[in-house]
Formats: sequence, structure tokens, C-alpha cells
Amino acid sequence: MAIDLPPEYGFIVLTALISWIMVTYLGAKVGQARKKYGVKYPLMYDSKEPMFNCYQRAHQNTLEQIPYFLLFLLLGGIQHPGVCIVCGLIWIVSRLSYAFGYYTGDPEKRLKGVYGYIGLFGLIAATISFALHLLQWI
Repeated sequence: MAIDLPPEYGFIVLTALISWIMVTYLGAKVGQARKKYGVKYPLMYDSKEPMFNCYQRAHQNTLEQIPYFLLFLLLGGIQHPGVCIVCGLIWIVSRLSYAFGYYTGDPEKRLKGVYGYIGLFGLIAATISFALHLLQWI
């Protein structure tokens, strides 16, 4: 079965690219924090510098989630590009809110990014819909 991608799928690809820019930015912030707090490689975390750990966790947590985000964005976007573009951008912006909350040094403030689950669950729903469509169950 051939799948014709709608022209709007180009925006899905751009959303994926924006997510790469966001992750790269968070990685650069970790690099800056390494210099500022004197945390040497290969240490991932530092018991003496909890502020550094906040930068590292914000980036690491995003890296832990991005494979699923991209999977759901790229698959769900085949059938539901408009929904997935909006949901993808919500998730991306929420990861910045999450990181900036963490950067305060109060890990509880990372919860400012909790709204990203709206975007993620929307992507999951679009992917489920696409799967059911392929199976001709709906």
C-alpha cells in the first residue's frame, strides 16, 4: 500500500527540525553550566554543584523523551498533519518551560512544562488513529 504524503507534511518535517534546534540549545546550556560550575567531563552529575545537575537533568530528560516524540510526530503526522504540528509545537515549547523552571535551581519549578503532555497525548492519539486507519478498523 502506497501512502501519499500531504503537502502539509513538510511542516511536520520542519517541526522535527525545530525540536532538534531546541535539544541542541538545551545541550549548549549544559555546556555553559559545565564551564560556570567547573564540572569536568566525563561527569554527568556533580554532588557539589546541584545547579549544574538541574541543567543536566533538563537536557537529559528531554533526550529521554525525544525518540517517542519524533516517532509519534512523524507517524501521526502522515494522516493528521495539522493536529500534529500544533501538538508538536506545544511539546517543544513546554520542554523550554520545563528547562527554564529547572534552571531556577528549584526542581519543582520544572512542572511549569507539564502542559507538554497535552501535545504528547495528542501525538499519541493521532498515531493510534493512523494505525487504525492503516488496519482499516476505522
